[in-house]
Amino acid sequence: MKLSIEDWGLVETQSVPVKLLTLQNSQGMKVLVSNYGCIVTSIETPDRNGHYADVVLGYDSLDKYLAGHPFFGAIAGRVANRVKNGRYQIDGQSFELETNELPTGQHLHGGSKGFDRYVWDYAIEEQDEATFVHFSRVSPDGESGYGGTMQVTCSIGLDEMNQVHYNFKASTDKPSVVNLVNHSYYNLAGHDSGPVDQHELVLFADYYTPVSEDMIPSGEILSLQGTQLDFSSPREIGANEYDHNFVLNNDKRMGEYRYAAQLYEPKSGREMTVLTTQPGLQFYNGYKLSNKPWFGRNGHKYEAREGMCLETQHFPDSPNQPHFPSVRLNPGEVYEEKTIHRFRIK
Repeated sequence: MKLSIEDWGLVETQSVPVKLLTLQNSQGMKVLVSNYGCIVTSIETPDRNGHYADVVLGYDSLDKYLAGHPFFGAIAGRVANRVKNGRYQIDGQSFELETNELPTGQHLHGGSKGFDRYVWDYAIEEQDEATFVHFSRVSPDGESGYGGTMQVTCSIGLDEMNQVHYNFKASTDKPSVVNLVNHSYYNLAGHDSGPVDQHELVLFADYYTPVSEDMIPSGEILSLQGTQLDFSSPREIGANEYDHNFVLNNDKRMGEYRYAAQLYEPKSGREMTVLTTQPGLQFYNGYKLSNKPWFGRNGHKYEAREGMCLETQHFPDSPNQPHFPSVRLNPGEVYEEKTIHRFRIK
């Protein structure tokens, strides 16, 4: 395993300097990650002919991330996904959050200054078969409207099995809510290769949580069988619009992890398997990317459906849906969730 660290700039009003860290294993796979927003800026993997390509959407400079982006590779939190009308209650106390998703009027991914907008402290853990970067910060009571001072750690690692690890931990001094997600956009043909429509996808789920026009779950948990959302067998994604939460099955597991998704790009031969301890997965195929001009690495303009997200998570609006898996965190408890993205060629 190799590790290199370079200076990447400064963020106004934040004292911690921004770094770009490169993790590389003996097979040549690389993961680039910054302590600004815990952003994974690049994942380089080979195709079946040994040619390397970057398989996540992103930028090559800090300034571009600071100018705004649709959560390319970033952490989303304190509560990822949507909270209805930006409101929730804990033990009778009401909390008001920013309704920053303009089309729907909902709170999204922690607000306009969520966890993705901060520079994190970090520590390095170098093992024989893996290297981890442990990012950490303290989210103070009242930040973005959330209650409780929260100690948060986001660990991102690469191992010799071509697995990328995303591990989250949090603790709080008051009852609070937390749901943390890595929000990378994947294109296994290469970040500048056009739409992901011909990627083949399997989702290990039999049910989903339907939403209304404002993207908030109705509270129902419905079967996927016979619907356009049924990816229980491999099939092409196609030119549809997907932004849905899937309820993951428990029947196929690897130890503490459940299988969540398998993505395959037939021209390159790249395959990515997602395993997680989380109960849900938000599949978003990037159909809204063309709503704004996003110019990524080498000036490539990302258009609709050129990158897709497989966000392992608790369900949307969980603070207001008591029958969903709980996102409540109490003092003395530890929130801990893990996800692995395993890359291989077939």
